[in-house]
Amino acid sequence: MRIVIQRVKHASVTIGGALKSTIGEGLLILLGIGEDDGEEDIGWLVKKTANLRIFGDDEGVMNRSILDTNGDALVVSQFTLMASTKKGNRPSYIHAAPHSISIPLYNRFCEALSTALGKAVGTGEFGADMQVELVNDGPVTICMDSKNKE
Repeated sequence: MRIVIQRVKHASVTIGGALKSTIGEGLLILLGIGEDDGEEDIGWLVKKTANLRIFGDDEGVMNRSILDTNGDALVVSQFTLMASTKKGNRPSYIHAAPHSISIPLYNRFCEALSTALGKAVGTGEFGADMQVELVNDGPVTICMDSKNKE
């Protein structure tokens, strides 16, 4: 599993002109799911995300987590994070998980993050054409891959 975390002032997802989700200060999380991902990937990424100290403390040092700030989270599925660009100019998505694997894992990730944060998380809609708007705070953008834990 790959995620791109963006610390935001606010973010939203619109689908077909209708607002699906919106959050205030917190994290926008783009989630890519690979063919070999499973529950252990979810557990590791949720724990890292919830405890990632990328919010400023009283001295302006990034020393607080989303748990410390009671921030919001918005999770958007993004299979393009699984792109391979090794050959040619057209990305290959051969290692992205099929819907039968991706949808349950996406839902499980959202549920696990909601539990970890003690509040509902905003979501996109799996497979939909989404318009994602955000104001990146900092900017702070962190990439993590559950296959690169060490």
